[in-house]
Amino acid sequence: MWDMMWIFAASILLLSEAWSHEPGTNQNFNSMNASTSPPKVSVVINSTFNIGSEVNLTCSNKTWNEIMFVTWTYVVNNQHCRIASNSEGGSVDNCKDGKSLRNTSTAQSYLHISNFSNDDVGVYKCESVFRGGLESYDIHVAITVPPKILAWLEHKDNKMVAVCRAERGKPAANISWSHGGNSSSKTIDSHGFYTVESRLELLKEMDRENLTCAIRHQSWKGEKILIPELPKGYVLWLCILVVVVIIVFLAGFLFFAQKKLTTSRQCQQSVISSSKSPPTEHVEEVEPYASYVQRVNSIYNSSADLFT
Repeated sequence: MWDMMWIFAASILLLSEAWSHEPGTNQNFNSMNASTSPPKVSVVINSTFNIGSEVNLTCSNKTWNEIMFVTWTYVVNNQHCRIASNSEGGSVDNCKDGKSLRNTSTAQSYLHISNFSNDDVGVYKCESVFRGGLESYDIHVAITVPPKILAWLEHKDNKMVAVCRAERGKPAANISWSHGGNSSSKTIDSHGFYTVESRLELLKEMDRENLTCAIRHQSWKGEKILIPELPKGYVLWLCILVVVVIIVFLAGFLFFAQKKLTTSRQCQQSVISSSKSPPTEHVEEVEPYASYVQRVNSIYNSSADLFT
């Protein structure tokens, strides 16, 4: 009978804020000898869950046949929350943030968190009072967020550089290259989410076709392999530039070809015009011939007069 009294008193002390009781109950408990306190088991657990997953936190492996009260306390957005339940079906939830107490098929109690997010990270304290003792759990809950990964090639200072990046992961990812060389890495912390970027300067003798970067993260079972390539926009711009150069070259070639053809035609027309023009007789060559004809005609006319 005495044992039942101190167990009941301990239960009232644990949930004095959750349920109201008659005055004097807590005073009776405080006046009890410390030697009558129930045995207490304290456990510290570290747990990590993926973002967006459903999380179930267990405070004890005992069932409701043994448990009298279960109380969960935690802090969310600087607000102290309490979720509690007893064996008679009573419950308390002062935050109502979507978390709930549920039972397994074997009547074991657990705290359920749906769609686990960064706001749910913290320390969850659980106390369960059962027939014969008290269990206290401090569960440190962390989150893993897989990063967004990408890799590309870019030109910098007349050199080709391979870039591999893991954006907004938690914790920070690790990046390594299949080729050794002059590489550098930096990590940016943005409100608890980490962006890691690794840059590798490519030498002329490097085999770029087999170049890869490996990214490892706690939320993955294995590593992710990426092949750095030129950005699509860069490739399109390069193709446009090549087409423009070809067009300019062809336009220049056609311009000079047309100009050469026009010049050739003008030369041919000039030669033809020169060949068709009549020859010009020199005056000095014609005059002796005319004098000779006039003399012959004069002689002929004189002879004719003699015979008339």
